[in-house]
Amino acid sequence: MLHTFSTENFHSICDELCRQDPELAFIVKTYGYPPMWTRPNTFESLVHIILEQQVSLASALAALNKLREKLTKITPVRLLKLTDEELKACYFSRQKMSYARSLAQAIQNKEFSPAAMESLPDEEVRKNLVALKGIGNWTADVYLMFVLQRADIFPIGDLAAVNALKKVKKLPKDTAPEQLLKISASWQPYRTVATMILWHYYLSLRMKDYNAEVEKIKKAVTM
Repeated sequence: MLHTFSTENFHSICDELCRQDPELAFIVKTYGYPPMWTRPNTFESLVHIILEQQVSLASALAALNKLREKLTKITPVRLLKLTDEELKACYFSRQKMSYARSLAQAIQNKEFSPAAMESLPDEEVRKNLVALKGIGNWTADVYLMFVLQRADIFPIGDLAAVNALKKVKKLPKDTAPEQLLKISASWQPYRTVATMILWHYYLSLRMKDYNAEVEKIKKAVTM
């Protein structure tokens, strides 16, 4: 049986996690429930996740929007028709051009099917994804969490989730990944939802810091 979450049970899972973990409870009490981040199971969603590798979310979205403007509908056939210069104009690095084309070709050749992933266990999905050029465990984790809504994933390679966990648990910056995984194990079978609470905390703190900086600038200007 595949373990997933949905709009029907998302808040009740958050509540259960909060009963188990005081730090997660603090986040939800302070900032409210996290958004339930989801994406459709499409080629475009996978391209979006590839674009998010090792860059800011804003940069990745800017590239995706440029690609949308260029293609109207992002499909393997349409992407494969673009030249290097056209993809470069959509803010694709040479590396990500290669990854996106490789994915498109795999779908075209029926070597990979997003629809087929829906019925596979988590580790089988991961195995199929990491066999593709440029896709590693972080990309597979995000796909499992956002697209397939698998409930029990902790993305140890995600800096935002890891840093939020260290901060809320008051852990040293050099805490070993093994220790973080041990903590995350206490959230099973809902590690994905716990991670979304951590992301919510991370983004809320960044917004708070941003607003504080704006206020400082305003005061400095009016002095």
